[in-house]
Amino acid sequence: MKYLITFLFLFVVNVTGFSQQIYKRTLKLMGSRFDITVVTKDQVTADNYIDIAITEIQRIEKLISSWDKNSQTSLINNNAGIQAVKVDQELFDLIHRAIGVSKITDGAFDISYASMDKIWKFDGSVKEMPSSSIINTSVAKVGYKNIILDKEKLTVFLSQQGMKIGFGAIGKGYAADKAKKLLIKEGVYAGIINASGDMNTWGKQPDGTDWKVAITNPLNKNNAFALLPVVDKAVVTSGNYEKYVVIDGKRYSHIIDPRTGYPSTGIASVTVFAPKAELADALATSVFVMGIKVGLNRINQLRRIECIIIDDKGKIHTSDNIKIDN
Repeated sequence: MKYLITFLFLFVVNVTGFSQQIYKRTLKLMGSRFDITVVTKDQVTADNYIDIAITEIQRIEKLISSWDKNSQTSLINNNAGIQAVKVDQELFDLIHRAIGVSKITDGAFDISYASMDKIWKFDGSVKEMPSSSIINTSVAKVGYKNIILDKEKLTVFLSQQGMKIGFGAIGKGYAADKAKKLLIKEGVYAGIINASGDMNTWGKQPDGTDWKVAITNPLNKNNAFALLPVVDKAVVTSGNYEKYVVIDGKRYSHIIDPRTGYPSTGIASVTVFAPKAELADALATSVFVMGIKVGLNRINQLRRIECIIIDDKGKIHTSDNIKIDN
């Protein structure tokens, strides 16, 4: 469950000789809520820019969607264990980067998670732990090492029949990154793309101050414990405060370890700050799976990446370069 709380907006100052304002549109894209915000001179110009961003997001959805039977992603999945599939350079590069994240997280992040059997339900119907054999079988076809890439031929091959890849953990973040890049190219000097909690910012508010994000405690959603600046970067928060299952008094998150098939435990939310939403998205999920100690250790080894973790007792844990009085 992705969520980011309130950004503070200050309206109308004189920049480069004319009045700049914040314009925002909310709509459903990629099956999720998107908030597209631009800083510009008037509504007509803003609408044009926002339409450009929407068209780009729709293009990406068509490329990576596993629901669209005609997409390249579906073609890859349908040919698992049969043959390699030639894809566009863009999709090839996205898969290559995803495998890179899998390597640095020891498989805690894995786009072949889509191969998992859906044995966990988080609607209150699960009352006992599935058997170990059922859980082991559920992840039998998961494994990023079985995604074979040929950079010369631009082909992707899933080596086992029944394997699937999916971009649910990075797709919206990638779309936010691409929309941001395009709007900057079009001349939009400041804005925010919020892809259902995968947040990407650039520039500053009209008064010259940084965009800011309030991080709330998932155990008390009315209480923001920190207000942090977000300067030309992405921030993603993953939380389990709404989707979880309790078995024998222990809470299990809806975020499942693709290596083991077991839900993650011990963490209520993870917030990651990174240069791109795609990476922040993938790492937020990974930290949930790796746990507090291993997750923070891994984040501290990565340049320009920071992290805030709230455990299931409400205690705050941060990476080395974030200091919060709590």
